[in-house]
Amino acid sequence: MKLTWQPFELLLKHPFTIAKFSRTSTPIMLVQISHEGHTGYGEASMVPYMGESHESATAFLNKVEAGKFKFPFNFQEIINYLDDIAPGNPAVKAAIDIALHDLEGKLLGKPCWQLLGSKPGLMPVTSYTIGIDTPDVFREKVQEAANFKVIKVKLGRDNDKELINIIRSVTDVPIYVDANQGWTDRQQSLDTIYWLQQQGVQLVEQPMLKTDIDGNAWLTQHSPIPIIGDEAVQRLADVDKAKDVYHGINIKLMKSAGMFEAKQMLDRARELGLKVLIGCMSETSCASLAAAALAPQCDWADIDGPFLTTNNPYAPPAIINGEYVLNSDLGLGLKIK
Repeated sequence: MKLTWQPFELLLKHPFTIAKFSRTSTPIMLVQISHEGHTGYGEASMVPYMGESHESATAFLNKVEAGKFKFPFNFQEIINYLDDIAPGNPAVKAAIDIALHDLEGKLLGKPCWQLLGSKPGLMPVTSYTIGIDTPDVFREKVQEAANFKVIKVKLGRDNDKELINIIRSVTDVPIYVDANQGWTDRQQSLDTIYWLQQQGVQLVEQPMLKTDIDGNAWLTQHSPIPIIGDEAVQRLADVDKAKDVYHGINIKLMKSAGMFEAKQMLDRARELGLKVLIGCMSETSCASLAAAALAPQCDWADIDGPFLTTNNPYAPPAIINGEYVLNSDLGLGLKIK
C-alpha cells in the first residue's frame, strides 16, 4: 500500500455565511492509496469550526503506516488504528477511510454502494444549500438552485422570515432549514417552527446550542416537523445520546471519520427509531460520491458540496431529477478531469 496526499483549497461560488461565521474557501486534503495497480481516492474537507487544517492533516498522515492496511480491509481495525494515532481529526481519518473504500471497490470489481448494501432506487433527492446573504444575492442563489428539488437554507439570525419569504417569491419547492445553533429562546423557536411549517419547511437542523439538551429536547417534543441533531452528533457514540433529544441525526462523513462509521451510525439510528439525514461539508465530488453511496439508506440527503464550488478537481457527480445517480462504475465512480 502506498499513501500519498496533496493540499488543495476549494473555492466557493459565494461567501458561505451561517449563523456565526462566514468563509469563501475550504482547505481540502486530497488523499490517494494505491495497491496492485489500483488507486483509491479520498478527501478531508476541513471546515474551520472542526479545528483541522492542512498542517494538522499533514502531521497526522505522516504518522500513518500504510503497510498496516491489508486487503481485504477490516475497517473496524483500521478506524481503531487511526483513533490510536491521535484523538479527533475526523476529516483526515475520513479521507483515508474513503480512499480505502474506493480502493476496495476497485479491487473487488464492485461499486461502493453495492458493498454497503444500498439500493439505487431508494435514492432521496438532495437539497441545495443557500447561505445567509443580502436580499439581492440571496435571490440570485435561489435562482441558481433551479435544477434542484429541495432548497436548504441557513437561518439563525434576525432576518429568518425575510429569507424564507425571498425563497417563496422565487420557488415553491420544499425547504430544509439549518439554524446552526443560532436560536436561543425555546418558545420563540417553536413559534418560528410553526410559521416555517406553513411555508413548506420539512425539517429543522440543530435549532439551539448542542449543549442545550433540554431546550432541543423540548423543541423536539413540541415541534410539528422533524428536529435533526447536527453539531450534537459527531461519531457513533453520539447517536445514543440523540434519542429523545432529536427526531433524527445528520451524518456527515467528515464528522464520522468516514464511510464505515457512518454506516454504523445509520444502522444504530434505525435501531433507536431515529430519522437520518446524510449531509456534507464543502466537498469535491470525491467525498460527495462517498456519501451518495449511503444516501439510499437515509430519509433525506444534503450532498451539494461540488455544486457550491468553482474549482472542483473532479468531474461533477451525475444528478437526474435532483437525485444522485448510482451506476455500475467501480468504487466511488469518481471521474478524474
